[in-house]
Amino acid sequence: LDCGIKESILRNLASRGLRIRLVPWNHDFVTDKQWDGLFFSNGPGDPSLASIIVDRLQVLLQAKEPRPIFGICMGHQLLGQAAGASTYKMAFGNRGQNQPVTCSLTGRCIMTSQNHGFALDTSLLSNDWINLFQNENDGSNEGIMHKSMPWFSCQFHPEARSGPVDAGYLFDTFVSLLQASWSSTKNSNLNVSELLAVNKPPMPPQVEANKILLLGSGGLQIGQAGEFDYSGSQAIKALKEAGKEVILMNPNIASVQTNFMDGHFVADKVYSIPVTVERVTEIIEKERPDSIILSMGGQTGLNCGLQLEESGVLSQFGVQVLGTSTDSIRATEDRKLFADGLTEIGESIAVSTAVSTVDDAVAAANSMGYPVMVRAAFALGGLGSGICEDEISLRKTASKAFAHSPQILVEESMLGWKEVEYEVVRDSSDNCIVVCNMENFDACGVHTGDSIVVAPSQTLNNDEYHDLRRASIAIVRHFDIVGECNVQFALDPTSSKYRVIELNPRLSRSSALASKATGYPLAYIAAKIAIGGNIKDLRNSVTKATTACYEPSLDYIVVKTPRWDLSKFLGTEDTIGSGMKSVGEVMAIGRTFEEAFQKSLRMVDPTKDGLDWKRVFGMRTSPSQLVYKLQQPNTDRVTWLAEAMSIGVGKEGLYKLTAIDCWFLAKVQKIVDMAKMLASFGGQPLSNQQLVMAKKMGFSDASVAFLCNETESTIRQSRIDKGIFPLIKQIDTTAAEFPAKTNYLYTTYHGCTNDVEKGTPKGFLVLGSGPYHIGSSVEFDWCGVSSSRILRTLGYPVCVLNCNPETVSTDYDESDRLYFDEISLERVLDLHRFERSRGVVVSMGGQQSNRLALPLQKAGVPILGTNAEDIDKAEDRSKFSALLDELKIDQPSWSSLSTVEEALAFAETVGYPVLVRPSYVLSGAAMAVAYDAEQLKSRLHTAAAVSKEFPVVISQFVENARELDVDCVAASGEVRLISVSEHVENAGIHSGDAMHVLPPFSASETAVKNAKSVSTKIAKALNVTGPCNLQLLAVGDDVKVIECNVRSSRSLPFVSKTLGVNFISASIRSMLGNDIQDISDYLANKNIHTFGVKSPCFSFTRLHGADPVLGVEMASTGEVACFSQNYLECLLLAMEASGFRRPKNGILLSAQDSLMASASTIAQRMSSLGLTVYATERTHAYLSRNGITSQYVNWPGSGTGMDVISLLEEKKATIVMNLHNHQSQQVKHNFLIRRTSVDLGVPLITNAQVAEAVSESLQNRFLTNSSMSMQEIHRLAP
Repeated sequence: LDCGIKESILRNLASRGLRIRLVPWNHDFVTDKQWDGLFFSNGPGDPSLASIIVDRLQVLLQAKEPRPIFGICMGHQLLGQAAGASTYKMAFGNRGQNQPVTCSLTGRCIMTSQNHGFALDTSLLSNDWINLFQNENDGSNEGIMHKSMPWFSCQFHPEARSGPVDAGYLFDTFVSLLQASWSSTKNSNLNVSELLAVNKPPMPPQVEANKILLLGSGGLQIGQAGEFDYSGSQAIKALKEAGKEVILMNPNIASVQTNFMDGHFVADKVYSIPVTVERVTEIIEKERPDSIILSMGGQTGLNCGLQLEESGVLSQFGVQVLGTSTDSIRATEDRKLFADGLTEIGESIAVSTAVSTVDDAVAAANSMGYPVMVRAAFALGGLGSGICEDEISLRKTASKAFAHSPQILVEESMLGWKEVEYEVVRDSSDNCIVVCNMENFDACGVHTGDSIVVAPSQTLNNDEYHDLRRASIAIVRHFDIVGECNVQFALDPTSSKYRVIELNPRLSRSSALASKATGYPLAYIAAKIAIGGNIKDLRNSVTKATTACYEPSLDYIVVKTPRWDLSKFLGTEDTIGSGMKSVGEVMAIGRTFEEAFQKSLRMVDPTKDGLDWKRVFGMRTSPSQLVYKLQQPNTDRVTWLAEAMSIGVGKEGLYKLTAIDCWFLAKVQKIVDMAKMLASFGGQPLSNQQLVMAKKMGFSDASVAFLCNETESTIRQSRIDKGIFPLIKQIDTTAAEFPAKTNYLYTTYHGCTNDVEKGTPKGFLVLGSGPYHIGSSVEFDWCGVSSSRILRTLGYPVCVLNCNPETVSTDYDESDRLYFDEISLERVLDLHRFERSRGVVVSMGGQQSNRLALPLQKAGVPILGTNAEDIDKAEDRSKFSALLDELKIDQPSWSSLSTVEEALAFAETVGYPVLVRPSYVLSGAAMAVAYDAEQLKSRLHTAAAVSKEFPVVISQFVENARELDVDCVAASGEVRLISVSEHVENAGIHSGDAMHVLPPFSASETAVKNAKSVSTKIAKALNVTGPCNLQLLAVGDDVKVIECNVRSSRSLPFVSKTLGVNFISASIRSMLGNDIQDISDYLANKNIHTFGVKSPCFSFTRLHGADPVLGVEMASTGEVACFSQNYLECLLLAMEASGFRRPKNGILLSAQDSLMASASTIAQRMSSLGLTVYATERTHAYLSRNGITSQYVNWPGSGTGMDVISLLEEKKATIVMNLHNHQSQQVKHNFLIRRTSVDLGVPLITNAQVAEAVSESLQNRFLTNSSMSMQEIHRLAP
């Protein structure tokens, strides 16, 4: 019956082999009996007015003829009225394709498409009818069925295009009812419930979990970063809300989840010890948890959990795995099992072979043809993966992959295909939803962590989107995932063919991105599911009222852009591929791709204003070089694209070179065209319309100013005069169906009104740290979160501004208002104007936010804490060194020089080596030691490029000194809290790469006292209010000041958690003028019984070609810390937490002549442990002369017999100590030793002080209790 039928309904019926008679709405189907089944279609209008149809239907129902009847939308309402129900007008109606509907027969909730303004009131239905479906959001009826007759209906559209196909089975049910009525009279009474019961999921198991062990991910590394702090923190929140006891194991001391000093859903016990089978077993035996969660700790937690299960530890102690089972994890992580499982359900996968040897990999590749893709099993971030063009590259890639994984997959290459991801949530009741769909800007061949990612996908049509959605849900159900996971696909751009790439059975980097992109707290929901929660019963955190069983619908677009730091590593190319290299990422939100895209480019590197327009329009790359840069994916690909577009290369030509979809290319072209237009004005004022257009396209004030040959302040003032301001919009993921109650906000120039009212003058704006990168990582997020928490505890409204989706600070529960936007002068001024904030906290987000202090203060924005001019005195190297001279505080000889000639003359006067130090930089960017004049010239050129606006200072480099870190909190220049830690390494290793020990282990008491005294003088001179960090050299009892940072530091989480005093909380209280004398007195009287050792984590395995050496510029990507009453045991634990493994059979030792004494000590200790010492030429000779046994090995490629490379490849040496310095002669050979060690996963130590400490620690047999929680450690103090 055609009441306004959709063609999709006819297609669905016809495709199932039915013969269809389409009759008008007023056809008399009672007297016309030439039909086997009756279908009532959808249609517009008030169903209560269609009385003629209802009357006829009542006649039919009363006759109780067992012929099937099926109604959709209005058809449902007509059938309901005929059965005795009534209809009513809804307040808003239900629209969109993400309406959650539950079947009463199965309990399963599905996503449906709806577009109706009337609903059925079933309260008057007779007992012969039951409610078949119900809307989970508003409780309205969504379907009815007769108990005994084959009559049923649904309010939603199972046929919708576009829309999910979850309810397509209802057409199959209708067909089955028809077939049953045809077959024989005995089946004529077959009813709907008997058919739908077939799809009823089994009853979920009862989860009895009271004491839960949660495994963390450890230190940050490429491929496993701050997203796991976010997921773990969300999990703890969810578990504590449910009244569970939580035991956390995570040595990442900088993380928010390892807090134990405040009441914000902290774990009951926090163990800062290595996440290894041995250590986890100790904690299980001690704590006796009944359950364990593996999915919140990245690949580290997942792999450790599998090993615990395989070793029998979990069964021995009766520990159940919550969420996805170990069998399911193994089936998805093992490449062969995964491929076999996909084949079972008919899903398309790449032709592949799982192998366990290099020769087998070559054989597999020969059978399928090159190029091939290599993927490592049980690996993270594409570690060990790569595209191999020939056998040589395959053997090389496979060898490296097997160093980190027992199995690899050799598969057909899908270079050039689109890469698409789906974030899927499933509970144990089989409710399954897709929370977010994302599409890579780059084609397959670039790891998704290194690609720009767009959400939701922009280039998929309806069939492609929903086909991949269907496949995602089918795959997740087949592998019995319980919780959250990520499914990745490759999609052929020339057809609808696809291949499944992988399934991550845990929270991932993409999960954090999807959570922030949609406002859907995936980790929180996954934790609730793990303890038996049903998604339907959980609440939507955006509306606070509707169910969490929904699929977000976005009225904005999100662009994620990766952040790389490859320039820090000599020998590493800027090319990107299947192995992840990025160290962080940003996420931008806008109403158009252009707006979000340009935002993201500015966010990822604040020193650049998005696209480098000076280079795009000013430099001309040779055609051949430009083609190469476009063909080979690299970290600056977007700029090369813009340059090509600026000279007229069309999107079709660019697509052939890059395989980037033409839709994206067209959008970038629009940006370039707009930039050309702005540049064409040549300094003429922009009209209101032109400026609005530029802002809607995502151009910042600074970029408009550059293109128009104006100043940023001029453009800003022009914009203000014209009344052009960004609008404040809420994240609304329910398509305006229900009011958004969230405080999750972003800015846009699209729209008419703000979604929220202006802020209160009482509140504060806290600036976050931006993207994680080397030198600015999770420790600054800990500082930001701690600041927000203490301000809110003290009763102040807090707004947080950040753009990093991996952070806890961008969890909108952590602030009164969260602005997910760029941390720039323009945006902070805009938000300060709108929020009318009492002050801005710039000192908690690292260097990026701190460098805004001076321009903000000049613009009239109040800064909470230290005055911006005093901050500048510390950050400006020249001003700070002059201040130290004025205070008569000792420092290495220095000079601020304006020419290379002056620099060379200074170096000759004080003597080499000298240290080149730019101003306002983080992680020692461009800082370098020069040992001669040629090196000095090179270092000066690099430093000047990094620190264009501020002076470069040169100072004498003091060799063989100890280095001390001082962290303090001051109020109006008076130090209230102070802590001194000592580096294990001598000075010359960047503080972020050095191992810190608290309390100091070798520095004299006088040196420590002098360090505190000097720091106190400096804090007073700078009138510090809040946190302050200083670094000093200690030579005997004397100290020399290196630098001072008037902001939070990377060491503050370590110091706070070691001492049990939150320095950030104290800093905020000082800034507000509150007395912190009680904390100061407590710390002064506290007797510290334990050592804390902080150890860096490196990601050299990901950075092919990089030399894994340490110096004055930071290279580490993360850090861990462990605690013990014995310093050496503590050091070894910390190193284990950062990936060090104790040697099993032999050690490779190679030392420069001046370090031979250290080598001798190390060799003696290692020999006493029964380890074979292998030594290179001069080291072997020195050891022999001193009566120490060692086995000689050749340098690579020289002589006969065993060389160092073969030694490592054959695993005869399971630790490498390559002790070198600037005097080393075997530069190439030393590099090969270090690089091979890293590539083969052999622990590498390059510092003599660390090597000596490790050898001494290994020689000792410790019996002390290392398995103490942070809470237990601090109860040791009186």
